Amino acid sequence: MRILTLTTLTLLLANCSPPTLPPPGPAPATDPAPQSHPTTPGPGPSAQTTAPPASTPAPRPPSASSPDLTRSTLNGITFTGVSFDSRTHRLAIVDQPDGPGSRFPDAAAAGRSRNAIASINGGFFTPQGKPLGLTVSNGSSSGYWNTASSLGSAVWHESKSGKSSITRRNSIGKSATLASRDALQTGPLLVENGQPVAGLSTRKSAVRSIILWDGGSRWWLGRTSSCSLASLAKSLAGHSPANWPVQHAVNLDGGLSSDLWISGKIPGGPVTIRPLWNRSVRNFIVLLPR
Repeated sequence: MRILTLTTLTLLLANCSPPTLPPPGPAPATDPAPQSHPTTPGPGPSAQTTAPPASTPAPRPPSASSPDLTRSTLNGITFTGVSFDSRTHRLAIVDQPDGPGSRFPDAAAAGRSRNAIASINGGFFTPQGKPLGLTVSNGSSSGYWNTASSLGSAVWHESKSGKSSITRRNSIGKSATLASRDALQTGPLLVENGQPVAGLSTRKSAVRSIILWDGGSRWWLGRTSSCSLASLAKSLAGHSPANWPVQHAVNLDGGLSSDLWISGKIPGGPVTIRPLWNRSVRNFIVLLPR
């Protein structure tokens, strides 16, 4: 009986104990709201699903290539010469202050004197052997500024910074020509901005020495078979003896003065095209490595 009484008493006391209360403060939420997480929006009217188009990069200039001997025929005119890149090679003027043939009998001798890889006759000259136009060779000038003749209507020139161009004489002027490292006033201009120059002679046919330029860094130096200036300009404006379009072309002295030499350093060389009856000339244009 005592054991039952004590057990009963213990249960009664436990039932009478006050309930345990939570600490003061807000009651905890029994159903917490789900936490939000950043999500990537799916396709929809306001969602951007594609990246904006990238801007078109500027075209890269062609890589510089080694000088190349080229032979071709365009509209019945044969071309023999050297194409080169002015980033790796350059033209220079070799003048003879004492007159034609006083130092070099031909293009080969003039080229070898400068360790050049090619050489051709330069500009026109008077019966007295003076340049028919302004000539600058390594900063030294000779001749005069020709404002009257079409044979001086253009200037090939290279600045002291190494930039070379073919320019109309009224665009470059005498002062800028004199400031060049090398320059040759010659003419007429055959092609300008990809178009044949109007008013060129259709009558006289002769061998021509010429310089071609693509307007950038690609050049061609060489000679042609006998042709008129007009037919030559028309052929060059539509085609090219090199693998690029001609933007500017200028005529050098030709006929009995035409004299081309290409050294054996260029694959396919050496080449010499100078008939026995050719005459001595005042100056030469040589092709040099930079």
